[in-house]
Amino acid sequence: MIAFFFNPLARNTYHLLFIYITHREVTRKTHSSVFYIIVICILLSDSSATNKKMGADAIQTNGHDQAKLLTGGEKIQRLRCFVKNYEWGKLGPDSLVARLQEANSGGKVDAAVPHAEFWMGTHESGPSHVEFGSGQNEGSDNNKCMVTLKSWVLDNPDSLGSGVVGKWGCDLPFLFKVLSVTKALSIQAHPNKALAEKLHREEPLLYRDNNHKPEIALAVTPFQALCGFVSLKELKEVITNVPEITELVGSKATGQIFKVNEHDEDVKVKLVVRLIFTQLMSASSSETKQVVSRMKIRLISETKHRELSDKEKLVLELEEQYKGDIGVISAFFFNYVKLNPGEALYLDANEPHAYISGDCVECMAASDNVVRAGLTPKHRDVQTLCSMLTYKLGYPEILKGFPLTPYVTRYLPPFDEFEVDHCDLPRGKSTVFPAVPGPSVYLVIEGEGKLQTGSTQLLVSQGDVLFVPAHNEIHIHVTGESDLMKLYRAGVSSRFFQTL
Repeated sequence: MIAFFFNPLARNTYHLLFIYITHREVTRKTHSSVFYIIVICILLSDSSATNKKMGADAIQTNGHDQAKLLTGGEKIQRLRCFVKNYEWGKLGPDSLVARLQEANSGGKVDAAVPHAEFWMGTHESGPSHVEFGSGQNEGSDNNKCMVTLKSWVLDNPDSLGSGVVGKWGCDLPFLFKVLSVTKALSIQAHPNKALAEKLHREEPLLYRDNNHKPEIALAVTPFQALCGFVSLKELKEVITNVPEITELVGSKATGQIFKVNEHDEDVKVKLVVRLIFTQLMSASSSETKQVVSRMKIRLISETKHRELSDKEKLVLELEEQYKGDIGVISAFFFNYVKLNPGEALYLDANEPHAYISGDCVECMAASDNVVRAGLTPKHRDVQTLCSMLTYKLGYPEILKGFPLTPYVTRYLPPFDEFEVDHCDLPRGKSTVFPAVPGPSVYLVIEGEGKLQTGSTQLLVSQGDVLFVPAHNEIHIHVTGESDLMKLYRAGVSSRFFQTL
């Protein structure tokens, strides 16, 4: 009987109370064997419910020692990751996210469902789970048991390193993603820390956390995005050549842009841009639909006499995706950025952007806060977006990274929370990732190989995601018939550790 009371599935109070009362009543009135039958039924019922549950901290023990799971037998932990099926995601085998999910989960994905984002981290909106196998049968789902990465980290704070715990507590300070984009994402920006705290306090259902969200997008395939406001010179050309903007905003507002120049104070120029953009984004829905429709007719007509610019062609594509949306015409205000594989875009807080197409790896501070105002069926917070933007003008910096080794390139944005390494390792070659005083998450995009730290060796291939605790040197060698192994590492910024 004592064994039943110490079974982890019967530990909570109401089960103990129920068992105790049942024992008293049954043993008083009938044979005690009835009591044991009742208890066994309770435990079997609980076990079934627990194995079905995959909530924030659910554990599938499958006969494993729970205490051993929480202390972590292996230094490196395999992760099962979370996928978001937003409608802008790519379908079937065209989606890198779908291919990664198939490989990561071991199951088939529905080719008719868009697979948009592959999340790796501890954020509650898409938590990863630590996956424990059982030796040579590791490939069988019947021998897998799960616990959320956040729960595992809470029970293993040393895995983060003392510097990370001291700055951010017992949690990953970054969120790692892969995106597969076939339809434009919303025109959006991410709040800084102060605004995030305010938005979360006032509207917690819309803004789920109180953290800022600077980020970097690293192109895996050719990748297109709108990012930041065009230069003042180009903006004047936009107002001149896109008369529909003046139709929506009025000539009094748009005329202000011709009263400023590059030699004026930055604040003065930004105030004019803010005035025009805010009035544009605040235009009524009915009027916007009419004006966008007329703009489309005009551009199509002009193709008979001239070649449309890349931006004009893009605007027509956006109109097909989001008919009559204010985001279609506001796209003229933003830089049209085309990244080649290996190039990256760094996005600070309060900078407008919209991803257009392609596959990318994305890393950010651990937040899911997004303020939207166009090209979306989701909630729009136009006034917040227009008031929070920096209105900085000019083409954004394209990051190409810097080499750490012949095979590893590092992308280091100016934030403490994260950095990203990209490794292209040819067949038969090896490389080493030095030990760092913080945690890392490794993602294999392509190929297969062997990953080793100390006496631990793991075979890895496409879709494998590994959590590597602090202070582990990682050796990687390409195996099998792969011509190339392509992987990415996200970790806490090396600049942060230099300041400790």
